[in-house]
Amino acid sequence: MLNRFPLWKNLMVIFMIAIGTLYALPNIYGEDPAVQISGTRGQQATETTLTEVQAALTSNNISAKSILLENGSILARFANTTDQLLAKDKITEKLGNSYSTALNLAPATPAWLSSIGGNPMKWGLDLRGGVRFLMEVDMNTALGKRQEQLQDSLRGELRKEKIQYSAVKNGDNFSTVLSVTKPEQLFEAKQLIRKQHPNLTINEISDDTIALALSDKALIEARDHAIEQNLSILRKRVEELGVAEAVIQRQGAERIVVELPGIQDTARAKELLGATATLEFRMVNGNVSPEALARGIVPSDTEIQLDRSGRPVALYRKAVLGGEHITNATSGLDHNTSTPQVSVNLDSEGGEIMANTTKLNLKKPMATLYVEYKDNGKRDENGKVILEKNAEVINVATIQGRFGSQFQITGIDSPAEAQNLSVLLRSGALTAPIQIVEERTVGPSLGAQNVEQGLTAGLWGLVIVILFCLVFYKLFGLIASLALCANMILVVGLMSLIPGVTLTMPGIAGIILSVGMSVDANVLIFERIKEEMRNGRPIQQAIHEGYNGAWSSIFDANLTTILTSIVLYAVGTGPVKGFAVTLALGVAISMFTAITGTRMLVNWIYGGKRVEKLSI
Repeated sequence: MLNRFPLWKNLMVIFMIAIGTLYALPNIYGEDPAVQISGTRGQQATETTLTEVQAALTSNNISAKSILLENGSILARFANTTDQLLAKDKITEKLGNSYSTALNLAPATPAWLSSIGGNPMKWGLDLRGGVRFLMEVDMNTALGKRQEQLQDSLRGELRKEKIQYSAVKNGDNFSTVLSVTKPEQLFEAKQLIRKQHPNLTINEISDDTIALALSDKALIEARDHAIEQNLSILRKRVEELGVAEAVIQRQGAERIVVELPGIQDTARAKELLGATATLEFRMVNGNVSPEALARGIVPSDTEIQLDRSGRPVALYRKAVLGGEHITNATSGLDHNTSTPQVSVNLDSEGGEIMANTTKLNLKKPMATLYVEYKDNGKRDENGKVILEKNAEVINVATIQGRFGSQFQITGIDSPAEAQNLSVLLRSGALTAPIQIVEERTVGPSLGAQNVEQGLTAGLWGLVIVILFCLVFYKLFGLIASLALCANMILVVGLMSLIPGVTLTMPGIAGIILSVGMSVDANVLIFERIKEEMRNGRPIQQAIHEGYNGAWSSIFDANLTTILTSIVLYAVGTGPVKGFAVTLALGVAISMFTAITGTRMLVNWIYGGKRVEKLSI
């Protein structure tokens, strides 16, 4: 028995370790403290902006490692955080409110490494520092919107069935009160409602009036739907706006936790997340005279909104269509006028509504209303922040023909704003506004301390394990130590390569734990080899039996650990997921390095020749 590996196995091991080393390299270069300058509300930074930034730095004797203008945003890198913080203040003074100046951390990876997909591991909030928000969904607004939709549906259904009603109005606790003109039609109305809206409870108030309210089950479903949709939209919005490694998850019944690692500027983070923007398409009430409009005298079904020039526009209160029907939105230029526009795609229901509306309102004006909710600084009796609705008419266009699920929005100031609006629309319209009830900034110094402590613990663990291996297993211990180092490199390389994997403090604990488990596999193999030698086996056969005999035990033990990690990942959140990922990766890779990797080295040293004694 010669204990030789075929050439392809040797090449495979060498190739895997080489690739792992290559993609682990970016973590050596670290990150530069940086300041990112971008325009507010879609405005883009230009060469003029770049010149102003450079002038602000020069006048204050602040030296930057590099300043680059890319994709309408400026990134200035600095040698230390002191220069970074001073530069941020001076740039903000110079540019004013027209630009958002945010602190950031920029990878210092060489261009050639980045070009082949080499990027450093993504670090969590506890390691990198950043911003954490606790956000609360305004369920009152969500239930209010649902109430309005129900009342609109009821009016249409009652008219269709020719049931005359005198009132469809709001009741207590988001209920709807329906009064019919003819008491004898009340039973028919209740039958219709039970058929069309089975999730409503019906309470008879008088012989011609009933109260409709959501059942307890429907109320819980409505709350869960609002939270889950907002979670999904926030995730899309963060991805669209370029914030990487974000953690967005539900907490409790009506709250959402958002963590943005690497962002030290809470104002910038609020700008990214607090954009609760959507669109409403409304018909313009052309019957209101300019004199009445100027005096603010409009019918009860109409309200006044201002356009971008501050001119009043009379809009019907009932929206033709809301942002919830938008499935996609892209920015571009109008081929006829070369002005910015946003192309909008609607779902099938929205397309049908728009087609019917435009068919019935040819040659009439329709407005696009931009709506967002902002914190007005006031609180209600329960201490909750009151969100104020802000609306602005983007454009008013005359309907020239029938159109359905695809159309264009014009009247936008700049291509950058068109792009920004398309991002928000593509992300979706929030079912209910959200308000920030708590914000916390984790400084980079605290994150650096966590990293330092984690690395110290990991290095001490590695040193102690290597000493143990060298003392107890001599040359085989050295081989196990090399495999252990290869294991660490492969874990780091794989975590750097896999998108969506973030390293946290518990993740470092998982890596350290996998170090011990990796050596555990070698201990089983080496002890099996020694046992075979004590039983009188020839050395080459003892090596062979040691590796083959220990394989099943190693596989079973590691498989149970990996299965446990999968369960932790499935049911855990945040830090628990980080621990599960690193532990599973470390254990899985250890099966490769501890069995195949060490076997290759042992075969190189002892294979293919007669051996009288092993250094084990």
